[in-house]
Amino acid sequence: MRAALALFLVVATGLAAETKLGQPLTLKETTPIDKLVAKADQYVGKTVQVRGSVRDVCKKMGCWMELVDTASGKGVRIKVNEGEIVFPKDAVGKTAIAEGKFAKLVLSKEQAIAQAKHEAEENGRKFDPASITSGRTMYQIQGTGAAILE
Repeated sequence: MRAALALFLVVATGLAAETKLGQPLTLKETTPIDKLVAKADQYVGKTVQVRGSVRDVCKKMGCWMELVDTASGKGVRIKVNEGEIVFPKDAVGKTAIAEGKFAKLVLSKEQAIAQAKHEAEENGRKFDPASITSGRTMYQIQGTGAAILE
């Protein structure tokens, strides 16, 4: 009886140690972040699932989080429309799994400045527009679901 109770507590604790956000995850396999970054154009338009350590979260609205592969240091941003999912600010340092469509964004210099300025304001950081000297291409996952593991 004690063994059964102990097993129940271990299982219950394991189940409670995951925060599910958005839609349920549907893919059976994750794509390694370093592989996704290295061959980004091959994944554009495809639904992918990634797993990594949460490096950063939008401080204002929780509308994005960045996952990083700790072995390679490569990262990818998971972006959602504001209000669809709110990534918890205390997720930084935890492991997360996220899923969504991989997208390529080509920004002009003006768009890159506006985007960087917006992020700086949201996160209470200083921003110098002169630090952006050209447009840029960025890749991100348009997130549909995620799980933060405790």
